[in-house]
Formats: sequence, C-alpha cells, structure tokens
Amino acid sequence: MSTEDGPRTAPAYPTNGLDDTVHQRHRLGILTIAAESERVEVAYLRGALELTAGNLSRHLTVLEEANLIQVEKGYHGRRPRTWIRITQEGRRALLAEITALQELLRRHGRTAPDAETG
Repeated sequence: MSTEDGPRTAPAYPTNGLDDTVHQRHRLGILTIAAESERVEVAYLRGALELTAGNLSRHLTVLEEANLIQVEKGYHGRRPRTWIRITQEGRRALLAEITALQELLRRHGRTAPDAETG
C-alpha cells in the first residue's frame, strides 16, 4: 500500500496474532476448559477432548513448559489425582488467541457463504 506521502504500513493480519502453542486444537481445548473453572482434573480433560493418556500428557507438558498451566498432583481419598490450573499468562495467551479469531470472524463475516455463489 502507498499514499501520496509514501508507503503506508498495513496493520498486521489477524493470523499473525495466533500463537502456535495455544492454537493447536487440543491445547486450545485444554486452556478453554481450564479457564472455565478454578482447576480441572486431567481425567476429565482426557474424556472431554477424546485423547489418550500419552497424547494428553504431551500437550500438558508443552503448556506447562510455556507457563500457561500449572500441574497439581494429589489425592482424592486414596486415589492419586492430577489437576491443572490455567496461569495468568495462560489467561492472557488465551485472550489474545480469542481476540485474533474474533478479528478473523469480523473480517470474513459471521455467516456462511451463499450456497449459490460458492
């Protein structure tokens, strides 16, 4: 883009605001579920997101290493349990992701394309 005064910088495209760590669908699911409550049990996440224990563990490790969640181990009665909590940094990252997705929706409309036009 340019103007009579010289080149004009276009605003960054919304997809530039997507974070690959957060955007991956299972990790996005983990963060959104965790943001809805104080803490969430890992067994619940595994069922809700239809993940194997190993696959979920890997996603939790990525999020924990990025400081987006905290993992808490303990017991419920005599049974060992693992819970996660979203961190403040995780909340900020989730909000940034949602904001970028909302901007994409705004740019491209909220309705499906007309079936007749393709």
